[in-house]
Amino acid sequence: MDPTASGSELGAFLRAMRERLTPAQAGLPNVGRRRTPGLRRQEVAQLAAVSIDWYIRLEQGRVGTPGAAVLDALAAALHLTDAERAHLHLIARGATPPTRTTPSAPPASLLAILDGLTALPAYLTDFRLDVLARNTAAVALFGPDFGPGVNTARLTLLDPGIRATQLDWERVARETVGNLRRNDARHPGDPRLRDLITELRTDSPEFATWWEDHTVQDRSHGTKRIRHPEAGDLTVTYDNLTSPDGADHTITVLTPADPATTTALRAILTTHANRLGSNRLHPVAG
Repeated sequence: MDPTASGSELGAFLRAMRERLTPAQAGLPNVGRRRTPGLRRQEVAQLAAVSIDWYIRLEQGRVGTPGAAVLDALAAALHLTDAERAHLHLIARGATPPTRTTPSAPPASLLAILDGLTALPAYLTDFRLDVLARNTAAVALFGPDFGPGVNTARLTLLDPGIRATQLDWERVARETVGNLRRNDARHPGDPRLRDLITELRTDSPEFATWWEDHTVQDRSHGTKRIRHPEAGDLTVTYDNLTSPDGADHTITVLTPADPATTTALRAILTTHANRLGSNRLHPVAG
């Protein structure tokens, strides 16, 4: 395809799509009268989390081939149908878009594995790093508030208490940023993931800086130090065990890295056994 013709077609398509969408439909305030219908270029850029200059050049056919993730961000901003999303990818980069994965509830087998790890802290997360379930040992280690409804990236980057207990905070936080960037590319256009990234970029200066360096990581194994309020400093090894079904469910298991931590973890579990009560898991849908 002639690049000039391709750029012209892409620009015309983007203009048509934004001109048919009202600010109210896009979740934006409708301030003042508009000379032209639909969304302004800067509003599309804002919704897709791209620069206004880049988006203008895109409509004008003056950029290279956009990536799949940014095209999906534009598709989400413009409320494109599946057919329109596919057309956008074809005219912008000459390829069909990546298959979308639908977040699903974790299978019962993963929950059974988690519940069976009685002596090791373990928890289940999705690709957004939302905690879907945790076992009793994880509650003993991290406290009763750790569980479904908690996002580990938000906890790591925004909670001062967690920052104080993570003795290797900067390394763990940077790994978390790299994981989110990888997951953003694997699940482009997921609105809850995009909202999380926007929140972290706004509220965490460190996240904003590290996000801009485009580091991509697959944090699956390592060691970190945790300061427990009762047991003192612990050194644990973490292993992320990812489900093979493509749903991006991950079980994170923490194991003692030295004899002192083994003894301390046993003491934590014994001390908290009565106050924790039932060790039932509480999964939530993705």
